Amino acid sequence: MEVGGIQALRRWRAEQTGRVGLVPTMGALHSGHQALMTRARSESDLVVASIFVNPLQFGADEDFVQYPRPIEEDLKKCEEAGVDFVFAPALAEMYPSAPEVRVVAGRMGAVFEGAARPGHFDGVLTVVAKLFTLIDPDVTVFGLKDIQQYVLVKRMIADLNFDIELIGLPVVRDADGLAMSSRNTYLAADDRARALAIPRALNAAAEVAERGRGATGSGASVAGAAAGSGGAGVDLPAAVEAAALAELEPVAERGELEIVYCSLVEAATLRPCPPGFTGSALLLVSATVGGTHLIDNLPLEF
Repeated sequence: MEVGGIQALRRWRAEQTGRVGLVPTMGALHSGHQALMTRARSESDLVVASIFVNPLQFGADEDFVQYPRPIEEDLKKCEEAGVDFVFAPALAEMYPSAPEVRVVAGRMGAVFEGAARPGHFDGVLTVVAKLFTLIDPDVTVFGLKDIQQYVLVKRMIADLNFDIELIGLPVVRDADGLAMSSRNTYLAADDRARALAIPRALNAAAEVAERGRGATGSGASVAGAAAGSGGAGVDLPAAVEAAALAELEPVAERGELEIVYCSLVEAATLRPCPPGFTGSALLLVSATVGGTHLIDNLPLEF
């Protein structure tokens, strides 16, 4: 496995033939990242993992300097996952000066995570576009836990005509159901137990969606799909969202977590699902637990 910055990458890339897969990361790697690398290996002949803490995606109140950078542990995890080249550039290589030209995420980058972190997704897309240009991958693998990021990268690939196949890997979960995240290390034991309301909310929503599809065939609406429904016709997307909130709100009322959002949206546009919606949707959930911001999601078909 080779490790280097831009010049080393260019020398290495010029010598390679075959299909190249890219896994972009900011380091602090865990088994979820390694699953992305393993999938990239299955889709390509060579795998590049990037490790770069991108300042453009940090807000004014977010601590870029204190972001964990366990580089030796990260390199070991990359080697275990069969990575061929780790692109670990210095900050001055990626941004010799403050960039004047950036990729703008648009409307889809200003909602949900983007609403609380203005400019965050502009920074994400800018650095991903730079990685695409520098590495020239044939395929790139992103985790679907950060589903808004995935949707935006997918749209950028289409809008900017990158000839790159995008693969999304389903959320990797710990044994208790919590989505794997570098942020989980900040959770105390009690907070982690409270955070399990998030996967419970997703499971409740999935059960309502499944009952609704079975009751109607089309999935557009269902009588009694939501818990406690009196049997009148119920719009299934609204019932799904309500089922998730029914799990989250009691925990929030006890002051054990703060609901940031819980919304069912169209997968392609991130717009709220209208009554009677049919097609691909995403249930997006975010909560703050013990000062730690957590996100999760559930793909659904109506």
